[in-house]
Amino acid sequence: MKHLKSLREFIDELEKIGDVQTIDKEVDWNLEVGAIIRRCYDLRAPAPLFTNLTGYQGTGFRLFGAPGALSSSEYPLARIALALGLPAAATGQQIVEQLVAARSKPGIPPVVVPSESAPCKENIMVGDAIDLLAFPTPLIHGNDGGRYIQTYGMNIAKTPDGSWTNWSVNRMMIAGKDTLACLIPGPQHLGVIRSKWTELGKPMPIALAIGVEPGLPFVGGMPLPEGADESHFLGALFSEGLELVPAETVDLLVPASAEMVIEGYISLDETVVEGPMNEFPGYNATEASPKQLFKVTAITYRDGALQAIVAAGPPVEEDHTIIGTTSAAEILYLLREAGLPAASAWYNFEAAVHWLTVSVRRDWHETLGISSTELIDRIAGVIFAGKPSVNAPKILVVEDDIDITDLSEVVWAFATRSHPERGEFHFPNKLSMQLAVYLSEEESHTFKAGKVIYNCLLADLYPAGSRPVKGSFENGWPTEIQERVLANWGAYGF
Repeated sequence: MKHLKSLREFIDELEKIGDVQTIDKEVDWNLEVGAIIRRCYDLRAPAPLFTNLTGYQGTGFRLFGAPGALSSSEYPLARIALALGLPAAATGQQIVEQLVAARSKPGIPPVVVPSESAPCKENIMVGDAIDLLAFPTPLIHGNDGGRYIQTYGMNIAKTPDGSWTNWSVNRMMIAGKDTLACLIPGPQHLGVIRSKWTELGKPMPIALAIGVEPGLPFVGGMPLPEGADESHFLGALFSEGLELVPAETVDLLVPASAEMVIEGYISLDETVVEGPMNEFPGYNATEASPKQLFKVTAITYRDGALQAIVAAGPPVEEDHTIIGTTSAAEILYLLREAGLPAASAWYNFEAAVHWLTVSVRRDWHETLGISSTELIDRIAGVIFAGKPSVNAPKILVVEDDIDITDLSEVVWAFATRSHPERGEFHFPNKLSMQLAVYLSEEESHTFKAGKVIYNCLLADLYPAGSRPVKGSFENGWPTEIQERVLANWGAYGF
């Protein structure tokens, strides 16, 4: 495990494998930055680092795009793997297993370090000096309602009694020089905590940390249970506490290495129009609506502060890699805790976190002594019991002869193993995401919609020893022939 403790350390590691493209040519924060980031997603190009932004020359401020996206190099999951302490070459299943292992460990609380040694305190804005527009926050998409300063940072809030601190990623748009418009859905943990402050008739203190160390957005996007502190989980992952410092104007601890920290309060009753803003389902957003108002009381930032930017939209971008990777890990952990023979779980990124694949051990039928219908019901009872089900509207269950991180294998298994009539199991009125384009207005507002699980299991259909075997290179030829072909591959002219 290599714990990269700042965004700058993360960029340095990516540069070593050629996965950063520094852009010194002048680029306009107004739409051009967003278009370049989107093009990088489409081509799986190196992550763009913008150093020369229109109107902000001489400030030293920079933007870093696509921080958690896929790479086109020999290490396609490098940005995810490095962020979570693994080698750049780690596979999807290795990454998920690393997260699952950390879930089984006790959390390690953060370490408070002196403010005078914290990089995030190099510059401080308070009072009339506060100016969110001093930073080159981009207008990302052509139809966005404003400049979104929070697309990859951490929202930090705690309950009034201080018993629970939550770290999350929720979008925030600049509304004025000292105000933000915030999306805070009620069922999400940030919304749950805000409701506790509202019950007391008090505005909620909040800190927004931007340009944080690379592991934080991943744990912030993981569907940990209510009451869990994501910073403690990050400590368990790296076997050491996250370094935090006290905020200037609110009673919260913030990441010492953050590039920027915005402090303030979520107003009790004031709102401001927010949106539209493109989101993870991948379609152009068109609606704006009143959202909670964030009144800024301080901004602290590093010299030459970096903002990490996500241009949300069609797969594959950070909404898919973060939610997909961490939700799969949490679901795998819960399935195993329930005593089910789960081999792995994976959100195929191309499905925009609308499609989860779960693999079970090939001996599940002999081990459990139940039918696939009963197994599906038990899997549903675990997954649909809480927060992890939000982004699992469609689930495929396969045996572990399928590499579920390989979309072509998943599609093949689905097409050839799921019965078109008996292979589909429906579960109505379950906790749901609100942004899927197929939802009715009522489903979107209530966060309740139907789910479906596709049974792609074979073990209970055939006696042991006579089940269909994948006719692959590995299964279709004698070992000596396989070895001969592999040894002579270059000699064949390939």
